[in-house]
Amino acid sequence: MEKWIKVDFHCHTSYSPDSLNRLPQLLNRAKLRGLDRLVITDHNRLDGALAARDMDPEFVIMGEEILTTRGELLAAYVQEEIPRDLPPQKVIELLRQQGAFISVSHPFDPQRGWDIEDLLDIVDQVDAVEIYNARCLSNIYNLMATEFAQAHGLGGTVGSDSHTPMEVGKVGLELPVFQDAEGLKSVIRSGKVLGKLSPPWVHVLSGTKHKIWKILKS
Repeated sequence: MEKWIKVDFHCHTSYSPDSLNRLPQLLNRAKLRGLDRLVITDHNRLDGALAARDMDPEFVIMGEEILTTRGELLAAYVQEEIPRDLPPQKVIELLRQQGAFISVSHPFDPQRGWDIEDLLDIVDQVDAVEIYNARCLSNIYNLMATEFAQAHGLGGTVGSDSHTPMEVGKVGLELPVFQDAEGLKSVIRSGKVLGKLSPPWVHVLSGTKHKIWKILKS
């Protein structure tokens, strides 16, 4: 029988300024939640993912959530850090050069999503869109992302977007086992969404840490 695994494609560590997730507790919690793989996607940096992979190279996939000039991209199997505030096409080009898997973060979330024109500009350049983000305040935005992916023949990633320990593994994607970015591309369309939304108040916890971080940096 074909082996299936459960993956959370979107998770932040304390290396992100708005995340309370410390290593290695985060990895232990993720396994207790039944995850088989975890993609670490800190904001515009790779050091948290590197540290996590060093702790558990079989469990952790190195990723990055990259703020472009139009919206955020979510990448897996990243080898070199991509800086923020570049045009989306440039970020995609740099990710392609290192063989990464490219998705689009929470594309229809009204607070964090993409303008439809900008999304359509890159739809044929990415591998997937995030069809379920547990931090969306309504499932309608995840449904819109799912319909968009289906309409454009794209795969869909699923992520807790965890910034606090209680969130990791809140949702996941169950799909056939894969070993690398190319393998992920070949199985991503067969994935099954598992889980549910996180409560809205988790935004308050991560927002508080981000405010403190900004004060300390000023």
